[in-house]
Amino acid sequence: MWVVKIGGSLCADPVLLQWLDLLTQIGGGRVTIVCGGGSFADEVRRVQAHWQFDDLAAHNMAVLAMAQTAYQLHALNPALQLATRRTDIPDLLHQGKTALWLPLELRRDQPDARTGWDATSDTIALDLAKHLNAEQLVMVKSCAIDPALTLAELGDTGVVDPQFAELSDDAAFPITLLHKSQVTTMRALLLGEANYAAR
Repeated sequence: MWVVKIGGSLCADPVLLQWLDLLTQIGGGRVTIVCGGGSFADEVRRVQAHWQFDDLAAHNMAVLAMAQTAYQLHALNPALQLATRRTDIPDLLHQGKTALWLPLELRRDQPDARTGWDATSDTIALDLAKHLNAEQLVMVKSCAIDPALTLAELGDTGVVDPQFAELSDDAAFPITLLHKSQVTTMRALLLGEANYAAR
């Protein structure tokens, strides 16, 4: 089972449709999609900066932003199957579907290590991959990805969130970062026709 994180930055990009088609056509029974908050999360950041409210409220709003993006992806490709709980995902995959996670269960009443901007949807995808004992975590990004950089260095440059590298140290699966243009590479990976340099 693979977890594929679709960066929120793809949500206004025409290439998004190619990714969703690929993940439903070839990823059925194997792929769970986690999506970033995109422009919805950007609005949370803007409003928090204006009103200076706490990170707990911003976290819950950002989780809702991820859910909004998930509903957008589902509207664009109804073959994706919404999973309202992590426990629903194995059943959907067993049915041969591609799961699209609605992370509403991550809303919090009290702050914890995940209720700050240092842990974004990148870390949330990593947490889900660990929870599901994934075989692979693929992160799809719009920004350039220097293959020579470590995850820690990619965190320093903002390609992944600040907590991601440290939390990935104990991951029992490879982590692959792909640029949004690498749809063909992702197809080859899913078909077992290519191996990508994992981090």
